[in-house]
Amino acid sequence: MTAYVDDAAILYKGKLRYHMTADTLGELHDFAHQIGVNRCWFHRGARHPHYDITTEQREAAITAGAHAVTARELLSAAKRLVESSSRAAAFDSA
Repeated sequence: MTAYVDDAAILYKGKLRYHMTADTLGELHDFAHQIGVNRCWFHRGARHPHYDITTEQREAAITAGAHAVTARELLSAAKRLVESSSRAAAFDSA
């Protein structure tokens, strides 16, 4: 399983926020659960599925094995996730 956290550092409600994604949606949700990230922070309708996470959650993710990447690298990983999910959905409906 590979999870990724970016270095976006977006200020939201007084806290820095980052993004987290993974190679598959299952891995993403499992990893988020493992580090205590609430499912409500998942952006399902976003162009690229991800969780918003705090600085503390980002550190926990890295400690748990997530790869620290740039925002651009995370976007590439999220695009791969969307593409693989689309292929899986097409296969399932065939």
